[in-house]
Amino acid sequence: QVQLAESGGGSVQVGDSLRLSCTASARLFSSHAIGWFRQAPGKEREFVGGLRWNGNNPRYADSVKDRFAISRIQNTVYLEMNSLKLEDMGVYYCARRVGSPTTAASDYNLWGQGTQVTVSS
Repeated sequence: QVQLAESGGGSVQVGDSLRLSCTASARLFSSHAIGWFRQAPGKEREFVGGLRWNGNNPRYADSVKDRFAISRIQNTVYLEMNSLKLEDMGVYYCARRVGSPTTAASDYNLWGQGTQVTVSS
């Protein structure tokens, strides 16, 4: 059974950068997509961005476009976050689905445990 593990979270200040990692315990395929989501306290889990395992079809939420970038090297998908804002704070999850990345969390059937990102002013 494939597992996903996020890492790289931490405490940063507004304007800082942070890189999150999502490592798959086994090989994934080009038919898979990895999505990044985040959840702030009291809020629903929201889509941040995602791409196909072969690197195709990248997409981002409007709130992070031009600040965040997703890439993959071997079994790890990275979420590079720049110019962090207070509203970027939350627990970040990566998840897998078959097909292109979509924005609905319910479309994904495999999730990591999450990594906390704290942004302070």
